[in-house]
Amino acid sequence: MNFNGHHPYQYILFDLDDTLYPEESGLMAAIGERITRYMVQIVGIPADDAPLRRRTYYQRYGTSLRGLMVDFNIEPEDFLAFVHNVNPADFFGPSPPLDFMLHELPLRKVIFTNADAPHSERVLNTLQVRAHFEQIFDAHTVNYITKPDPLAYHKVLAQLGVAGTSCIMVDDKPRNLIPAKDLGMTTILVGNNSGASAAIDYAVPTIFHVEAVIKNLLPVERL
Repeated sequence: MNFNGHHPYQYILFDLDDTLYPEESGLMAAIGERITRYMVQIVGIPADDAPLRRRTYYQRYGTSLRGLMVDFNIEPEDFLAFVHNVNPADFFGPSPPLDFMLHELPLRKVIFTNADAPHSERVLNTLQVRAHFEQIFDAHTVNYITKPDPLAYHKVLAQLGVAGTSCIMVDDKPRNLIPAKDLGMTTILVGNNSGASAAIDYAVPTIFHVEAVIKNLLPVERL
């Protein structure tokens, strides 16, 4: 589809993990291992039960954090500090191509992530692209009711003070784009996720293919 010249876009909402850097880096796999460790070592869930419980929480609540808050009343700050106690620099380094691409996109840019702000800052600083993002909307911003819960999207749009039709959302999870599309956002899926969805306007293999899509959406005078 081509909305060129018809949509007054103002913001691009970028997911963070496995979107701005490749899944193959292994950072999210390391965080996933720490989530399981937290469930077993801190919460006391049997090791044999933890993987299934993680999958159930992911499907039901969007994150393990929310499920653990509901079932075990855990302290979210402790969880977030524990699972994000990894150094992004152990998995990737600066990305001059990403820095250049973000510089070339003439829209305001924010991060919309289920992680926390300290982790987001470390990732963005490691990639050396922090300066491109005006705000970070993290798990705290939405009171731990995170993507894909529609409430999270409503809170972000309210803080930005814009309608969904003014936004482009970029994410690596198809299910996170469904509420975005329902709110009128133009959606871009990044990565090798299979399966078609009416919620996905564009699917690209890497973050670097986003530039061409977005520039095609903008009126010529914005470029």
